[in-house]
Amino acid sequence: MPEPAPEPTRLPPRRALQQRVSTTILAAAARTFAERGEQANLADVAVAAGVARATVYRYYPNRRRLLEELTRHAAESAHERLVAARIDEVPVEEGLTRAIRAFVDEGDAFVVLVQERGRTEGHEFEQLIATPLRRLFESARSEARIRHEIPAGVLAESLLAIVAGVMGNCSLGRDDTVAMIRTVFLKGAFEPQRSDQ
Repeated sequence: MPEPAPEPTRLPPRRALQQRVSTTILAAAARTFAERGEQANLADVAVAAGVARATVYRYYPNRRRLLEELTRHAAESAHERLVAARIDEVPVEEGLTRAIRAFVDEGDAFVVLVQERGRTEGHEFEQLIATPLRRLFESARSEARIRHEIPAGVLAESLLAIVAGVMGNCSLGRDDTVAMIRTVFLKGAFEPQRSDQ
């Protein structure tokens, strides 16, 4: 007979409240920075989060710290989604679709992550996001599914730019957004089918 699952560890009430406030601020920052980019400031984030500006400053003393935390969290979360999607265990086209879906499901935080990665600590992005994508494209190249003259790193960068661009500029539902990104990317990335096949 299996043992019962252990009770989840509960945070003390004050710690739980701090965690909820921090999560609320990060979600508001993702929306605000994705929509307004460089023009957004901590006062805008406070308004979007529905908290006092002093509360935002208590958690994140400046814009840079808030962006660092937001991008770190987004990179880790997107990586967890990629791992759960098992993009390297399915055919390349399905792996690509699953990767796109993982990024779209991360939402505005992923858009900010792509936009800010050059201005924040980039090693997490490289390790957690870019490397798994490059491996997917290298696998596709070994199967002759992707044009051999385009380096895997360029394909990964192109996909990330398309994902951030589409997510930042369209209001389609999740499935339509994934389909649009996939179609735009595949048109230029995959070898055209020969008529003799």
